[in-house]
Amino acid sequence: MSNSTKKAGSYPPKSAAKPAPVLHIRTFIRRPWNTKGYADIVRCILGDAYTLSLVLIGDTRAQTLNEQHRGKSYAANVLSFPLDTDSGEVFLNIPRITREAKQYGLSPEGHAKFLLIHACLHLKGYTHGSTMERAEDRLVKQFHIR
Repeated sequence: MSNSTKKAGSYPPKSAAKPAPVLHIRTFIRRPWNTKGYADIVRCILGDAYTLSLVLIGDTRAQTLNEQHRGKSYAANVLSFPLDTDSGEVFLNIPRITREAKQYGLSPEGHAKFLLIHACLHLKGYTHGSTMERAEDRLVKQFHIR
């Protein structure tokens, strides 16, 4: 089709709107931590319209948050909080994740990704049980978590 026969409004082509940032990461730990692949996990489970704040924390902050929000006196490995229908916040306790990874047969990075999956499923409305476990198993395979 020549330029003279093209329909009005077809050029220039409309560019696809970029989705809003899906993942904002804040770090409150001293050591570097690889978050490669986290955005893909979040998008896969929660979609492009969901905005997630991911906070990497240590034991003290994890215990404080767990006491304040759940009435539990231990440092949780992961905590998730919905903020509204299309945003939420996840806290990953990196020192605890590192300590417990081996007992699950995962690398610390793999265990953190598993817990991110777990938290995102909670934000999507899943509760503990066989349906959630099947979804976790499928996503662990899909993202090649080790």
